[in-house]
Amino acid sequence: MAFGEQPAYLRVASDLRDKIVNGALPPHTRLPSQARIREEYGVSDTVALEARKVLMAEGLVEGRSGSGTYVRERPVPRRISRSGYRPPSGAGPFRQEQSEAGARGTWESTSEQAEAGTAIALRLGIQPGDRVMRTRYVFRDAGEPMMLSTSWEPLAVTGRTPVMLPEEGPLGGCGVVERMAAIDIVVDNVLEEVGARPGLAEELSALGGVPGHLVMVLERTYFASGRAVETAEMVIPADRYRIAYRMSVK
Repeated sequence: MAFGEQPAYLRVASDLRDKIVNGALPPHTRLPSQARIREEYGVSDTVALEARKVLMAEGLVEGRSGSGTYVRERPVPRRISRSGYRPPSGAGPFRQEQSEAGARGTWESTSEQAEAGTAIALRLGIQPGDRVMRTRYVFRDAGEPMMLSTSWEPLAVTGRTPVMLPEEGPLGGCGVVERMAAIDIVVDNVLEEVGARPGLAEELSALGGVPGHLVMVLERTYFASGRAVETAEMVIPADRYRIAYRMSVK
């Protein structure tokens, strides 16, 4: 096989990837052994090993102790909707989606006071070390972890108010807009930025992902007259979910 200028291991990995994608190597099928790859493609053991490493890093195959390397089940990405629409209930985007018939979402959260780190302080327009209420969430779909989220609210804004704890009190579980309105703060703007990066070990462990897999990171900040009143970071497995935005043209 002539490999041209592209490294041989990438060409082998590309061919095996094509076979996985087109179904020639269906899910749960054992990947050809290193010796078979070496023989079929006319490459060295080193090239065969590196090609397998590429497929593992891409999450297309997984090693099973004492058994070999197998093609992974490829998940069908599910849509996570983001919208400017807010129902009368005041629910946040995840709760809006999970209120639909057939949805099986659950979540759990923990809140604690903390000091704002440099990056969070910059997003909130406060000083590093200022006190914030930090709330961590794990969102699940039919019991399967689907999203991690952490929010930070300046205690200079919410401290000693009925909405200091986002998931407790009379407005526990309501969206930021409704909670802030309860303490006479009018949220009038929100900024969302979506990016991607390799998932951290603890994130992928919590989400049931494969080491090295990418995650989408959505950073959201709510503003009231130019002042940031809440910022959050959502981490979503990029191979299992897509973020869909619905925007009005009016």
